[in-house]
Amino acid sequence: MINKTTPQPSLFSSLTDQLNPRHPLYLLANKIDWRRFEEAFSPLYCAVNGRPAKPIRLMCGLLILKHVRNLSDESVVEQWSENAYYQYFCGMLEFTPSYPCNASELVHFRKRVGENGMELILSESIRVNQEDDGPDHHCTAFIDSTVQEKNVTYPTDAKLHKKIVRKVLSVVKSLGLPLRQSYTFVLKKIYRDQRFRNHPKNRGKALKADKRLRTIAGRLVRELRRNLKENHGYDSLLDLFERVLSQKRNSPGKIYSLHEPEVQCISKGKEHKKYEFGNKVSIVRSITGVILGAKSFRNEYDGHTIEESLRQVERITGKKIRKLAGDRGYRGKKEVGGTGILIPDVPNRKDSYYTRKKKHKLFCKRAGIEPTIGHLKSDFRLGRNFYKGVFGDVVNLLLAAAAYNFKRAMRVLWLLVEKICGTLFSCNIPQMSTF
Repeated sequence: MINKTTPQPSLFSSLTDQLNPRHPLYLLANKIDWRRFEEAFSPLYCAVNGRPAKPIRLMCGLLILKHVRNLSDESVVEQWSENAYYQYFCGMLEFTPSYPCNASELVHFRKRVGENGMELILSESIRVNQEDDGPDHHCTAFIDSTVQEKNVTYPTDAKLHKKIVRKVLSVVKSLGLPLRQSYTFVLKKIYRDQRFRNHPKNRGKALKADKRLRTIAGRLVRELRRNLKENHGYDSLLDLFERVLSQKRNSPGKIYSLHEPEVQCISKGKEHKKYEFGNKVSIVRSITGVILGAKSFRNEYDGHTIEESLRQVERITGKKIRKLAGDRGYRGKKEVGGTGILIPDVPNRKDSYYTRKKKHKLFCKRAGIEPTIGHLKSDFRLGRNFYKGVFGDVVNLLLAAAAYNFKRAMRVLWLLVEKICGTLFSCNIPQMSTF
């Protein structure tokens, strides 16, 4: 029976009166120091010119929620208008059923704050997790590298040549330029011959079609360059087309995507996936399970990524790592900038039994970074990068690492509150009667 003397929360009451104070997002919202973002990002806006900006806490909160909940820009904006916990996390006092901003404003905000702003978000995620840690928690850390795959199709020369033909015909149509031949019916037959190339009877026909398609693409590119006037703005695009048409199987610096020419072909020795197309990233994880650093590279040898990764960790946390454990991919490096590099190796005869056991235990703990990378890929949008360009590689990695740390803090805070309240293992759930 409802007690009429107790006022019931309504849609227009404060969010603090409606929400559960033990909810992980509620706890995390009160744990984050939002003033750090306000002080750092406020100088990036002009107070007297242009449209009034959205609140900085709102934009930072949306970026964090996007990666914590594994959502797109459009989805996080849409769900924000439906979820009261999202709104409280972003600093709202009352429930608002409208959209907070356009999805494109998140793109502009990411470009405005840049890489330094993303590192600040990662730094705050580390502070939330390590507030109560001891002074020596940072002396030992683990490092590993992985591939951040870009949102591109599996590249083949035939696919790239086909895209070049489509783009050239699109430019010709939009500018109204003359064209000697559009190859409409010829291309239709070529595309049909390229199908089922793995069948032994179709192999020769598919190779001839590939060669014919490349010839047609070259003709169209050259004719478009002749017909365009000076200062037309298509020089870089045509240069890209000509570079793709001239490259061979073993050419250095190959282009694997027209809209993402910086994509690298990386082989990590996986049996189920021989080649991955994206960029290499380096992850540094503390012994307590917090990601201390996440650095984006192109396709460097693992040992060459250590120095930049350690410099980033020192810049973000203000602390220096004394021992860094990695796998055998970092072979050849013993010390970098005063930090000792440890890799699994044959036990030294001079080592005592205690020393061998200590090293073995350390490398067993190092294996914990593997599931960390797995969670980054499956839960926090590191598995496929939808952001554009080299800057997008950096942003996606830093936000994924920050989201991992924030999710860890949410779990720890929830367990701590439930333990204090004594409701974790003593919840009396009424049993449903059977019919």
